[in-house]
Amino acid sequence: MKKTLVLGASLKEERYSNMAIHKLVQYNHDTVAVGGKAGTVAGVTIDKDPKPFEAINTVTLYLNPKRQQAYYEYIIALQPQRVIFNPGTENPEFYERLTQAKIPYEIACTLVLLSTNQY
Repeated sequence: MKKTLVLGASLKEERYSNMAIHKLVQYNHDTVAVGGKAGTVAGVTIDKDPKPFEAINTVTLYLNPKRQQAYYEYIIALQPQRVIFNPGTENPEFYERLTQAKIPYEIACTLVLLSTNQY
């Protein structure tokens, strides 16, 4: 299964990033997470600080464009196979950086992709 980094992960159950972690685990995807507060969701540790995770297939973003800026170089350094921009995270500036780094991206919803077997 595809190893996924949930960036902008939340401990709050009503947040879409939290729901995405639950759904990724349910679909047996190896999942790691970075968020504003450390903790655990569905058995997945949320790290407060970015870690040099290896073999990341997908980075799914749950940060608004302004908050993404601090992670541009981090995400590019991970060399994921794709970056998913969930609703509210659309960022043309970052699309350009990813294109230059030859990292594909999608403007999509991780929850919908998983639910419709398109992940």
